[in-house]
Amino acid sequence: MSLNDWLNEHVPQVSQDLEEIKNLNFCEERIIGFAGKESVYSIIEHLRTALFPGVYEKQPIDEDGINIVIGNSIRNAALQLNNLITKTLQNKCDHKDEKPGCSDCMDKANEVVQTLVSRLPEIRRILQTDIQAAYDGDPAASSAEEIILSYPSIDAVSIYRIAHELYAMGVPVIPRIMTEYGHHRTGIDIHPGATIGEYFFIDHGTGVVIGETCTIGNHVKIYQGVTLGAKSFKLDENGNPVKGIKRHPDIEDNVVLYAGATILGGDTVIGHDSVIGGNVWLIQSVPPYSIVYNGQPLPVIKQKVPNTEGEK
Repeated sequence: MSLNDWLNEHVPQVSQDLEEIKNLNFCEERIIGFAGKESVYSIIEHLRTALFPGVYEKQPIDEDGINIVIGNSIRNAALQLNNLITKTLQNKCDHKDEKPGCSDCMDKANEVVQTLVSRLPEIRRILQTDIQAAYDGDPAASSAEEIILSYPSIDAVSIYRIAHELYAMGVPVIPRIMTEYGHHRTGIDIHPGATIGEYFFIDHGTGVVIGETCTIGNHVKIYQGVTLGAKSFKLDENGNPVKGIKRHPDIEDNVVLYAGATILGGDTVIGHDSVIGGNVWLIQSVPPYSIVYNGQPLPVIKQKVPNTEGEK
């Protein structure tokens, strides 16, 4: 039997089997019509074009046309985002069976998009502080342009700051897709629920993890491999993780976390103006102005004896 004949015979049954399985277990919500992750990626790029015109385009922008580019990018992002938010809200709506195309969901989506668009200048202002923090915190940085164009920190944090606005307004699914897109691009994993202050800089960045209930103050600098995570998960009577509780640490203002530091727990607070050294493991709070580091290891040094056999 040829492959085409085999496919004609078997694909209808496989399709039917998949149709029956798709809504089992954790796949209860239908995503048909959502248009997939690529549509969210497109929205991110439109919004970041509005925030940083000339950075994400494939072709140079004429300076005289910047306002047009910004306006078109905002409009494209707003229309696409409104459509996606409406669908995600309707998927979770208690009235979706009673009122298909629930107007409450449409009104909520409109409100969210209008609020986000209105917040774009403030997001841009905060990102400017992040760029300044990168310039001040990295001796290798030669200009703001270099930071915007090449630093993974700005790539990941710009996506996070957009996603956080949507998360704070109760938008499901979409904010997490956004920050996972940033994670994929940069290796920096920031949950959209985390709260991060101004002048935030992640140096190098690869392997950084910032959990959902983490709060970070102003003027905080983080190096690669830092984890701000949870100690363990509380379980309900059915053995499932309890949702919506504080699980991740608080990092106060003017803190530096060096490479590989792991700080865990919802009741763990790193006091302001502290320095946490590389590869430190912390599950307890430290007061302000602390310096925390591991004891210096004692290397063993042996003198190698030259092999002079056969030498003249």
